[in-house]
Amino acid sequence: MNLTKKSLISKDILKLVRPNILDLKPYASAKDENNDFNKTSTFLDANENPFDNGLNRYPDPNQKELKLVLSTMKNIDTKNILFGNGSDEILDLIFRVFCEPAKDNVIVNIPTFGMYKVLADINNVSCKKVLLKENFQLDVKNILQNIDKNTKVIFICSPNNPTGNIMNKEDILSLIKYSNALIVIDEAYIDFTNTKTWIDEVKNFDNLIITQTLSKAYGMAGIRLGICYANQTIIELLQKIKMPYNVSKITQQKAIERLNNSDLVKQEIKDILKNKLLLNEELLKMDFVEEIFDSVTNFLLVRVDNANKRYAQLIEKEIVVRNRTNEPLCENCLRITIGTDDEMEQLINTLKLLN
Repeated sequence: MNLTKKSLISKDILKLVRPNILDLKPYASAKDENNDFNKTSTFLDANENPFDNGLNRYPDPNQKELKLVLSTMKNIDTKNILFGNGSDEILDLIFRVFCEPAKDNVIVNIPTFGMYKVLADINNVSCKKVLLKENFQLDVKNILQNIDKNTKVIFICSPNNPTGNIMNKEDILSLIKYSNALIVIDEAYIDFTNTKTWIDEVKNFDNLIITQTLSKAYGMAGIRLGICYANQTIIELLQKIKMPYNVSKITQQKAIERLNNSDLVKQEIKDILKNKLLLNEELLKMDFVEEIFDSVTNFLLVRVDNANKRYAQLIEKEIVVRNRTNEPLCENCLRITIGTDDEMEQLINTLKLLN
């Protein structure tokens, strides 16, 4: 592969931004104008209900306290952090800042998280699908061949959903260095692995965006908190168009509580990985199981003799897994999330009775 280095380290990231976003004057909320609102006792600026019930005031639109907690934990400046109402909002912000509708395109590597394609469709952005290799690794050569002058973003899910594997570091580095597009690495499942996050590389590559979440390993799916790490210019651009109060006060409070309880989170991750190993061992004993793919996440992708049949059988027993048989490279595959000890016992005993 003949590669010419085209890293954006020395380039102006603003060239990738939609012109109307560059000219946009963001909405300034009352809380934005008063930077010391946490120290203020009398609020007569935001037309709020004055009677204190704990939630009558708008939340901090810049989530300063939460950013400080995460900044210390991840060893990254708060200027490189943005929060969203789930990772989905962050991904949508990326589309709206960088992708011109009906003109630009993005690249996704399938099979992968389906929301990338959905968001592309919502934003009227063409989505180029590049098939992963048989081992579920990135096909770098094919990706580079699909890049054109209107390619703005390459989405990489690592660890990947639904396959459960980490993408090779050198492949990702090649795409970061040799493409003119933004590289978005979705690390929703990174906390289950021993693999180093890409967050530290944000300071080295201007075209790198990392997304994470508290929905998986941290068990906070219900509060909807997505996290974005990128260089300051990208963060400021995303901040420019996000809704002013997109992260609620309750979400910020619960996130801080959970982040400060790292020992419990680590124990839960340990229990999940223990149960994954147990399930893997039991699945190997079952005749209808044809292949169990290596996974560093909290789920297993399992190829069975007939995914539609086995899925229906489990539904009859009130056990819900994910049927991925219609996904590329995933024919007759079920994706099974790892549950509690009791849930895994129920699943295993049920699977043993299938015929």
